[in-house]
Amino acid sequence: MQKKLDEANAMAAMEREAARKAIDEAPKVVEEKEIVIEDTKKIESLNEQLNDLKAKWESEKKRADDLEECSEERRIRLEETEKKVVHLQESMSRLEEKLNNLESENKVFRQQAVSMAPNKFLSGRSRSIIQDPNSPSVGQRDLAEIDDKPQKSLNVKQIENQELLLKCIAQHLGFAGNRPIAACIIYKCLLQWRSFEVEKTSVFDRIIQTIGNAIEDNNDVLAYWLSNASTLLLLLQCTLKASGATSGIGPQRRRSSAALFGRMTSSLQGTPRAADLSFANGSLGNEVEGFNKVEAKYPALLFKQQLTAYVEKIYGMIRDNLKKDISPLLGMCIQAPRISRASLVKGSSRSVSSTAQQTVIAHWQGIVKSLGTFLNILKTNHVPPFLVRKVFTQIFSFVNVQLFNSLLLRRECCSFSNGEYVKAGLAEIEHWCYNATDEYAGSAWDELKHIRQAIAFLVVHQKPKKTLDEIRRDLCPILSIQQLYRISTMYWDDKYGTQSVSADVISSMRSSMTEENSVASNSFLLDDDSSIPFSLDDISKTMDLIHISDIEPPPLIRENSGFSFLLPRIESH
Repeated sequence: MQKKLDEANAMAAMEREAARKAIDEAPKVVEEKEIVIEDTKKIESLNEQLNDLKAKWESEKKRADDLEECSEERRIRLEETEKKVVHLQESMSRLEEKLNNLESENKVFRQQAVSMAPNKFLSGRSRSIIQDPNSPSVGQRDLAEIDDKPQKSLNVKQIENQELLLKCIAQHLGFAGNRPIAACIIYKCLLQWRSFEVEKTSVFDRIIQTIGNAIEDNNDVLAYWLSNASTLLLLLQCTLKASGATSGIGPQRRRSSAALFGRMTSSLQGTPRAADLSFANGSLGNEVEGFNKVEAKYPALLFKQQLTAYVEKIYGMIRDNLKKDISPLLGMCIQAPRISRASLVKGSSRSVSSTAQQTVIAHWQGIVKSLGTFLNILKTNHVPPFLVRKVFTQIFSFVNVQLFNSLLLRRECCSFSNGEYVKAGLAEIEHWCYNATDEYAGSAWDELKHIRQAIAFLVVHQKPKKTLDEIRRDLCPILSIQQLYRISTMYWDDKYGTQSVSADVISSMRSSMTEENSVASNSFLLDDDSSIPFSLDDISKTMDLIHISDIEPPPLIRENSGFSFLLPRIESH
């Protein structure tokens, strides 16, 4: 029993020890389990933070890309702005010098006006341009000058030479290369006779009157005198200066010094509104026979203004004649010819369509033929290419206005098939521009943007799927919201039965028009600009250098000893 008791005590002690050990070990197990749970939560939290950081990184990366793109656009805009600033600074410099020259010329005019009776002198000069060519007063004024001012009067021989010059330039003298002979001869005679430096002379009035009598509403004649008048103006600008007009202007600034012409208010009947015309001296000043500048008196400065008026007048007549020539054809170019039902029965629709297209192309080809005829006339008479480009730029602008307004005023023209016809006609015009080259056509094709984009809208497919942003950005960026609304609501498809843009796009257009307060019924129409779109400053920058020493005088004056100075100079070796 004692042995069993001892064994039981030992067992109890062992159990107590085991229990103690179990108690000691039990908190550790619980603590380890808690640690495992806590680490899992941290991992999950870190994963969430990592995902957030990834999202933020993607967002920042996208914003950085956008900022980089925006920065590039700003850099481009900044460069463009800098170029504009430089251009404006140059323009301001040229304008200051032009104004200085204008002030000098006006000073001469005022001084002469004070010393002379205005009604007798000034109005007489204005009337001399349009007076009867058979008036006997012209020669009498020259003889009167002999008595009035013997120290600067003309002798009988000089009067005879003037008469011979006037008789000579009244003829068609043609060209020496690309240089108009009449302009060169007039310039050399006036320079030789020192006519620019006298305070009273009628030779300028007589030249203007002779030119006015020679001009007629004939395109060949108009182009001939446009070439002569613009060349003579350039020669005068290279030589003449008003008193004090060029003082203090060194060679580095001579390129931008210019005489700013005023408008001729009474010297030409029917003259269109004159633009402020000017001629830049440029490098041409040193290329005209090496002559020094001459201080011009009032008659010479007035002569320059009269020539300016003639350049405007003749240019406008040539442009308007071309408008008249193509206007009847434009009405037939905007709408495809109608094909009768009987025609559809007789032949296949394909052959009928081909015949109709040939008909409308014939009208467009008529316009192309007129453009080509006028271009040949201007080139034959060596009209400065700059003026030729201006003519066609204004003509194409006129075509754009006429076709575009007709399209948006007549619903029958806003059809899909009609768009195809006009598109084919515009291709003929584009081909003509390519053949005419940039030298003569210039940017004329760009003047047709409105009608070209309107036609592109008519012939584009799947209009209901187009958004307003797509239409304004890609298809018709130059058209206003009023013009887009007009063409969208008038469109109809007589060929495939397709629909116009969606109702949502139409609603957006209405909202935009309401916001812009542009709901006037005629706000979608274009206006034709018939003003003079250039200055002689522009012409002078583009004309070739002029050398006149080798111009052969016409037969009428070649053998006359009074014109020996016109003979080409013989260079000594």
